[in-house]
Amino acid sequence: MKVAVLDYGAGNLRSMVRALEHEGAEVTLTSDPAVARAAERLVLPGQGHFGQCMTRLEESGLGDAVREFIAAERPFLGVCVGMQLIYDGSEEAPGIPGLGLIPGTVKRLRTDLPLPHVGWNSVEFVRAAESDPVLDGIAGPVPRYFYHVHTYGVLEADGEHVLGRCTYDDAFASIVRSDNVWGIQFHPEKSQEDGLRILGNFARL
Repeated sequence: MKVAVLDYGAGNLRSMVRALEHEGAEVTLTSDPAVARAAERLVLPGQGHFGQCMTRLEESGLGDAVREFIAAERPFLGVCVGMQLIYDGSEEAPGIPGLGLIPGTVKRLRTDLPLPHVGWNSVEFVRAAESDPVLDGIAGPVPRYFYHVHTYGVLEADGEHVLGRCTYDDAFASIVRSDNVWGIQFHPEKSQEDGLRILGNFARL
């Protein structure tokens, strides 16, 4: 259960490391592209501005390391802004390309409610989620609550890659997957038992 967490200057990563360690994972926090390329499982966390996060990732050499890691078909998890970075780009940073691992553009949430969207909200699962190993023991007919903090999201909530959707006036994708790439918009490390279960499932892939 070895997991590498990418450190590219995108916020406090200690809570993510502690959550994975709580689930029994052996965690390496790294800013070294060579370590990222050689990892067994890779987590890309993130908080803040899409453009700043993506720029740091590319300038550090970790962007290419992520692409090579995923091409090697090993498990990858993007969390919060880390999920947004796996898309083609974001309205938050026009002209700055994302990693392009899943097609689509991240957009500002369409709501008259206060932004950012902060707090616990329910995630509804699609049927395909029930057989997904990262959502084992989580996905089912009953929605689960997770802790979200964001202003932008993937508004194609019925897209082919979506495993779970959430609603804040309008629906957005909260959990996505494409082959060996998973993305989670909420903070699993702040989502108590269910969030920890997701991280543990990922570490056991």
